[in-house]
Amino acid sequence: MLHWRRLGAAVAALSFASAAYGAEPNFVPPPDLLAAAKKEGKIVLYTANFLDTEQAVSKRFGERFPGIQIEIVRAPTGQLITRIKTEAAANRIIADVIDISDRVQARGMLDLFAPYAPPNAADYPEIARTADRLWPRSGNAWTITYNSALVTDPPKSWADLVKPEFGKMRLGQTVIASGGAPFNRAMFERKMFGEDYWTKQAALKPALFPSQAPMVDAMIRGEIAIAPLVTNLAIPLAAQGAPLKWFFAPEGVPVTVFSAGIAKGGSHPNAAKLFLDWALSLEGQALMVELGSFSAMAQAPMPPGVDIKAIKTWYSDDAEVEKIFKSWTEDWNKAYGYRQ
Repeated sequence: MLHWRRLGAAVAALSFASAAYGAEPNFVPPPDLLAAAKKEGKIVLYTANFLDTEQAVSKRFGERFPGIQIEIVRAPTGQLITRIKTEAAANRIIADVIDISDRVQARGMLDLFAPYAPPNAADYPEIARTADRLWPRSGNAWTITYNSALVTDPPKSWADLVKPEFGKMRLGQTVIASGGAPFNRAMFERKMFGEDYWTKQAALKPALFPSQAPMVDAMIRGEIAIAPLVTNLAIPLAAQGAPLKWFFAPEGVPVTVFSAGIAKGGSHPNAAKLFLDWALSLEGQALMVELGSFSAMAQAPMPPGVDIKAIKTWYSDDAEVEKIFKSWTEDWNKAYGYRQ
């Protein structure tokens, strides 16, 4: 089933290239910044995002700004952080732009990023930023997704995912320790529905997965029928023709934002600034939504058929996450009988 993900970004880009997106105004950089960026001619992007997504971004950026190459280094956030700290200790920063998914860890290494704010900084709520220099270039939001070939009477809310009738349809769940997004989803569940939500759902014996990728493969194969799934997978795969339907639940939409910034001491600072200014503009955010991401921008572009006024976005607070992360992770593991 890997072919679904391999082609997802390319197909999504075609599927979501609607008139609305085509009407988005183009980002226009200052002439001096563009000239300096073209002189540097390159950006090294360290990213924890999906590789096919970043390749699509690189292609669009290259079309908009010919002569500036993006070299993508993709790895999980933990590996990227180790690499960045090793480079910094050797006083040899290779990355120009860094985009990682764990905001708590990002806060702990702020001194490795240069001060930066995009021209439209006011369009981004403070809760979606990380201090004064890291910005939500990309992000994901949690949907409830189901296999439409198996489920004819789907759940309609987060509250439904603790009801026995949906447990009988075979639920899936991503373990809390697999990353910042699963923790945010679990944090939302407990804060919105109480401490017994996890226990009630665990009693339905959901299949537990180490990450979203194998879980969505299992759903496509029919091994599970219903699961929380991030937009980055749910939207492109459904658009590609996988037997999936997704929706934003009425009680709230947990959003996880990445932390993107300019590496201090990078070799291509002007190209890095051009890239982030473009990526954080309305044009850049429309592209990320085309590719299945979720934008934190005020009045952000939305996937086709979604009214931003009709959904309730929910963001975790970094400081609170730092305080509860260890104990809540242990509580979740105990409730679900999960051992790392």
